[in-house]
Amino acid sequence: MEILVIILLAIFLDLIWGEVPSSVHPVVLMGKIIDILKPPLLIYKNKLSGFILTAILLVLFIIPIYFFLQFAQFNLIIYILLSGFILFTTFAIKGLIKTSNQIKKYIDTDINKTRKLVSYLVSRDTSTLSREELTSATLESLTENITDSVVSPLFYTFLIGVIGGMAYRVINTLDAMVGYKNEENIIIGWFPANLDDLANYIPARITGIIMVLSAALIGLDWRRSFHIMMVDARKTPSPNSGYPMAAAAGALGVQLVKKDYYTLGEDINPLNKEVIDQALLLTEVTIIFS
Repeated sequence: MEILVIILLAIFLDLIWGEVPSSVHPVVLMGKIIDILKPPLLIYKNKLSGFILTAILLVLFIIPIYFFLQFAQFNLIIYILLSGFILFTTFAIKGLIKTSNQIKKYIDTDINKTRKLVSYLVSRDTSTLSREELTSATLESLTENITDSVVSPLFYTFLIGVIGGMAYRVINTLDAMVGYKNEENIIIGWFPANLDDLANYIPARITGIIMVLSAALIGLDWRRSFHIMMVDARKTPSPNSGYPMAAAAGALGVQLVKKDYYTLGEDINPLNKEVIDQALLLTEVTIIFS
């Protein structure tokens, strides 16, 4: 019951507040520490550098939080409030939905502004993307991030407690910053990227299943959602991101394409403003049942 109250408080804070100021946001601090530690570790062209970077980040964030919360247990209300606030910083529900709503607003009227907004969600170059490609990228990011921003933090919070949710956020942030197969990061990012894949393995599949059930609840094609998830989920380079994206593509009857990487779903319905609306509803219902 205690952990449930903490989780509900954290979700409530995210929905009404969105993001804490960047000056005190743990993820921003993680990024700054990674930027400091990365150059000296790059000198050692060994995959052990990624393990060391991960271990340092986990120690810096998990141990202080553990002892801080242990101390806060002298008063149950204070403990729950502090735990809820810490856990809230691991979510990104409101920001994700807010940006997607802004994209929906401008997709038909201002393609340059839309390209700028989509660039906040995806790592690919958005400067030449068409409206259909921008819509696809929005849907991909919106549905994939249900795992990273909601289900995985909740999963590890239920398993381990608040420090589990924060540990996941450390791992996911490391993957986002160094988990790329380019010349600079391929060695130091190997361990964080694989650890992130492992951490998301079960939550991503849970997300896909919940999305299929959510599609049924709101009157979308849940049978096609399940079928496309089972057929296309493994087409993505990531072993995990394809599950929620493919389930959403099937439910919405659209084809999601990242050029030279993957194609998910069937080209039944057009990629337009209306499908973003449906994707937002599907995402919100999926989050509620997570």
